[in-house]
Amino acid sequence: MTYCVGLLVKDGLAMLADTRTNAGVDNVSTYRKLRIFGNDGQRLIALASAGSLSTTQTAMERATLGILAPDTGETESIQTAPSIHRVAYLLGQAIRFTRDEMEGLRQEDVNFDATLLVGGSVGGEPTRLFLVYGAGNFIECGEDSPFLQIGETKYGKPILDRALTYDTDLDEGVKIALISFSSTMRSNLAVGLPIDMVKARAGQCRAELIYRIDDHDEYYRELNDRWSEALRAAQASIPKPPYR
Repeated sequence: MTYCVGLLVKDGLAMLADTRTNAGVDNVSTYRKLRIFGNDGQRLIALASAGSLSTTQTAMERATLGILAPDTGETESIQTAPSIHRVAYLLGQAIRFTRDEMEGLRQEDVNFDATLLVGGSVGGEPTRLFLVYGAGNFIECGEDSPFLQIGETKYGKPILDRALTYDTDLDEGVKIALISFSSTMRSNLAVGLPIDMVKARAGQCRAELIYRIDDHDEYYRELNDRWSEALRAAQASIPKPPYR
């Protein structure tokens, strides 16, 4: 019951996440799924989460306070990690440890899967973006496919595939990502406003923008309306099939 997208283009990084956690006629609640750590000029870590709230909350607390890293035997945290790659590794281990502890809940038919998007820069290193899986492994965003998604991904993916490239301007990329949210919300009530967003220029350890888009946001309402109109106009402009 969520949709998060991160894009990494030549100009920088943007990450966006919805806030809906339950969907139903009389049961809709919100929860912030995009979290920012550091943002002090030395360390910018942006985390977007999808899946079990209990798993992500516990894992993030664990990684913030410090965990015993299996590969070094040292206690490390995302506040002291020397690189964004190391942050992704520690968060992956924290999720895996948390899932292992919750293994007994499988008998109660409780879903405790969780995934994360982890992006940013530490110490002025090149900005990077990772997708961390519930098993603890992770993959990195690359130039050939300059975005990663978690949650309800299928409705927003087509516009990202068609319109976004590594050379896309960062603000244009944010617009494309918002169109992907519009398409997702149109088809899936499990995703909804507000949308939290962070934007940072390449190699920067301080966000250029941290912003929340709500129901009253004029730009998003205009984007939503104009995208619907543009799709109808494009559909009408295509000749009817000649098949008889």
